[in-house]
Amino acid sequence: APWACPRSSGHIPFPSRLPALASASSCVFTAIMDWGSELWDQYDTIEQHTQWGLELVDKYVKFVRDRTEIEQCYAKQLRNLVKKYLPKRNNRDDPEFKYSQYHAFQQLIRELGDFAGQREVIAETLMLTICVELVKYSQDIKQERKMHLQEGRRAQQQLEISLKQLESSKRKFERDCREAERAHLTAEKLDQDINATKADVEKAKQQATLRSDMAEESKNDYASCLQKFNQDQNQFYYSQMPEIYRKLQEMDERRTGKLKEGFSLFSSAEQQVLPIIGKCLEGMKVAAESVNEKHDSQMLIEMHKSGFERPGDIEFEDFSQPMNRTSSNSSLGTLKGALDPRGDSRLLGKSKAKRWPFLKKTKLPSPSLSLLNSYPSSAANGPPSPRFSRDPLSYCLNEVNKTLKPRISSFRTLKRGSIVTEDFSHLPPEQRRKKLQQKIEERKRCLQKEIDQREALNKMKDVYQKSPQMGNPNSLEPKISETLSNIEKLQQEIQKYESWLATVESRMNNRGDSILRNSGHSECTSTLNDSMSSLEKDSPETPRSDDSRDHLNQPIYTEFDEDFEEEAASPIGQCTALYAFEGSGEGTIAMNEGEELSLMEEDKGDGWTRVRKSKGTEGYVPTSYVQIHLK
Repeated sequence: APWACPRSSGHIPFPSRLPALASASSCVFTAIMDWGSELWDQYDTIEQHTQWGLELVDKYVKFVRDRTEIEQCYAKQLRNLVKKYLPKRNNRDDPEFKYSQYHAFQQLIRELGDFAGQREVIAETLMLTICVELVKYSQDIKQERKMHLQEGRRAQQQLEISLKQLESSKRKFERDCREAERAHLTAEKLDQDINATKADVEKAKQQATLRSDMAEESKNDYASCLQKFNQDQNQFYYSQMPEIYRKLQEMDERRTGKLKEGFSLFSSAEQQVLPIIGKCLEGMKVAAESVNEKHDSQMLIEMHKSGFERPGDIEFEDFSQPMNRTSSNSSLGTLKGALDPRGDSRLLGKSKAKRWPFLKKTKLPSPSLSLLNSYPSSAANGPPSPRFSRDPLSYCLNEVNKTLKPRISSFRTLKRGSIVTEDFSHLPPEQRRKKLQQKIEERKRCLQKEIDQREALNKMKDVYQKSPQMGNPNSLEPKISETLSNIEKLQQEIQKYESWLATVESRMNNRGDSILRNSGHSECTSTLNDSMSSLEKDSPETPRSDDSRDHLNQPIYTEFDEDFEEEAASPIGQCTALYAFEGSGEGTIAMNEGEELSLMEEDKGDGWTRVRKSKGTEGYVPTSYVQIHLK
């Protein structure tokens, strides 16, 4: 029949499984190498590819996070290493602190600490710029992908609904066509049958006409549904799905670009700190070059030089000559000869010990008892000789002291574990001189502090006297008295140490191993006496005039006053600013990169160093921002 139609499969597959039904009336969708035109039938491939891209982003984020943990662990181990080998306090009195090699080692450790800080900066940069950003971006991309895929599924559902309507109208048209064909055959058969009545023939013709009309309506309905489906299918394949593919393509390209940026940040995070790391490594090299072997050798001499003279030649002892003896073997007249170290093997051994300082030192036995026991009492030998007009026991002790004391005192400084005395007499002459000089300098610094405090209290007292409402002047008297007492005590201690120092230097000069004295000790002694008289006038129990108060406010030790100020304010080294610092915090100071500064105080373990600018301003800067050069 002319209205017959081809059979349909009854289901429209997704674009990846259904080829396009081209028609003459379909519109042409033009695109240049995009997913919508080139991959129109690869929906599953596009879905898998976009999913793979998101998984790659997550994998890269996990990779960077693991790298960050490695950097943090590495930095932590370096920090622990620095903490282990860097002393908590830099005590300048320690002997090792005076060697250049020890300074270089400490500087190398500090540079390693700065290096560890840069590893922490790398870890923080990777975490913030890559991990955090990519995780947030990945979540947004997943939501966008999900929205595009849902939009594609809705378009597919609409096309499937249109296909179902087409198949329904097609089945109805096919069924009506068959019914009309049967009705037409029945009418023709009755028309040819001579036994059929006219009414039956007319009824059969009417039924055939009705079936034909129904088939015609079904045909029109089927044609309408077919036209609508073709339009929907063309819109689906040439408009809706290409647009969805285009959006997915743009999304995937943006994701790829973001991942590319993450790859770049992975290397740039370390490139940003490479200059600082290079300066740390350069600082380590500078620290190594600062080692001065000659300086360390001379420092060892300065620290441990004893000042002793070298032992002289041993005199020849002639044992072939008979010993001169007195008539009585028990007479004390032979005491001097008996106490001669050349006639006593024990004393000879002691004399040898002095000549060999590398031998093990043995404790010197007390010789007095053995010597006394070797000589009987003078009562058994008659009256004592004129040589022993006094007590023989006292004479024996004196002779022992005269003979043995010089030897024992000369070895006292070589014995380890000796008792520490206030005048440092347990030390060798050279070391004793240095210790006394250190004590004098310490007492002078304390004295200067007390003098400054006294001047401040006097000024405060003057203010209270002029303005009683600000405070009671009498309340400061106890503090002023205490300060004056401290000043007097310190002056006495300085005089005491200076007298000991003068004695040591005179002895060293007499031995021929002289060392130049500081030129100001004698003048300081006279200045101290003048200051003592001024302090007596400044007693709170005696009324003072304005002239006497002005005289009291003048600093004691006028000759050394400038030295004290220079010592208190003089820099201990120089430093160079490695980086710029704003200095916005309280107590800090701003500096520019490459600026030369004076080092006033080293890092105490809190990460800050006090410096002074060329204009005189002082403040604190981060220790890792400067390169220190100690004097």
